[in-house]
Order: sequence, then structure tokens, then C-alpha cells
Amino acid sequence: MYATLIAVAVLWGAATGLLVPRAAYRLSVAPGRPWRDACPEGHPFTGPAGGWLGPARCAPCGPGTSPAAAVPVVTAVPAVSVVTALACGALAAATGARPELAVWLLIAPVAVVLALVDRAVRRLPDRLTLPLAAGAAALLGGAALLPGSAGAWPTALLGGLALGAGYLVLFLVNPSGMGFGDVKLALALGVVLGWYGWGVLFMGAFAGFLFGAVYGFGLVAQRRASRKSTIPFGPFMIGGALAGVLLGALAAGPAGTQ
Repeated sequence: MYATLIAVAVLWGAATGLLVPRAAYRLSVAPGRPWRDACPEGHPFTGPAGGWLGPARCAPCGPGTSPAAAVPVVTAVPAVSVVTALACGALAAATGARPELAVWLLIAPVAVVLALVDRAVRRLPDRLTLPLAAGAAALLGGAALLPGSAGAWPTALLGGLALGAGYLVLFLVNPSGMGFGDVKLALALGVVLGWYGWGVLFMGAFAGFLFGAVYGFGLVAQRRASRKSTIPFGPFMIGGALAGVLLGALAAGPAGTQ
């Protein structure tokens, strides 16, 4: 049962990971610019959800199109799929057959999209961050009603408000070092981390800053950036949240591991 659960989660991550690059490419535009509605060759995106769901390359392009016609996030489809699959598998292994696992598996591909977009254009679009916060709160509220859940919905809601408020303070103190998109992403991550309690919330938030600091110091050491350089912080926030959720789920003890 436990091994099957992990295998299903990995397959889910791999499958949804194949859909991530198209959404990330369409959203990777500068503020004020419309979302991309065509591939690099100019072919309009078609398919489910107004063309948002589908493979990285559109049908007219096909697999034989020159890589120069695609953006990096499109050419990295296998890596994106592997990363999403590993994240989903790890979440399943840590959480076990608890109701909240379904929430984590639904959130994971969206988080990967946000990380890719922020890395590409240093932007966390409202189109994803705000629905992610609302969706996480609603889905965890449903999970809390089911038997076997290991978290607390009220703490999740308070965690979202607390982490969002903390990032808002950082943004107001240093707007050049913290984007407002990070504040909105913090709402969703606070809900997710708060599900397992305040200790997990603080640990996941700290891990995000730690990952970002290590990366920044590494760039400075390689002379690829200065101390005043800014980096896209969303991927590190998401990585820290993943670490926090994994530790929180392990501390709660996975259910259904027979």
C-alpha cells in the first residue's frame, strides 16, 4: 500500500510536470505585458483551459523544431518533470495515506510553475499566488474534516496571515530587496506550513532564507554577483516550504504505511 502510494504520487508528478513548462513559458513575461498566447514560432496555443494545459511544444512545432526557437523552460521539460515527480514522491513518502497528501500533490505542480516563472523573469504572478493561497486554505479545510488528518486548519489559516504579515514588513522595510509577489506567495506557504504547527512554520520560513543566503553567498564567492545584487527569492521560499512540510509530515508519522 505504502509503496503503491509513492509510485502513484511519482507518476502524478511526472505527468503534471510535463504540463508545467507551457504554463511557465506563458507566464514568464515582464510586469504589464500580456501573457504569451503563442509559442516562440508564433503558433497560437490551443487545447484545454484556453491553451494553458498541454505539452511544452505546440502541435505545429513538433519535436523536430530547432531548440533555438524555444525558451529555456521549454527545452528543460525532462528536468522539470523529474523535479516535480521527486517532490511528489517525497511528499507521499513523508505524509503517507493522510487526507492532506491530496492537497500537497495538487499544490506541488503550481509551486513548480511559480518557481520557474520567478527564476525566469523575477515575477510571481497574481494569477497563481492568490488562487494558490485561497485554494490551499479551502482544500486543507476539507482535509481537516476527514479522518486521519494530522494537521490543524485554524493554525494553517493563522500561519498564512502570520507569514504574509512578516513578509509584508520586510517588503515595507526594504522594497528593493523583497518583491510584493513574495508577500502574496507567503500567504499560501504560511497556510501550508501552519497546517503542521508553528514550529514547522518557523522552520520552513527559516529554511527559505537559509537556502537563499547560501545561493547568494555562492554567487558572490564566484564573483557572479555583488552583495547588493538581488535574486529571485520565490524558488527558495518554495524549497524551504517543501522542507518544512516534509519534516512536519514525518514528525506527525505517515499513515497507511503497511
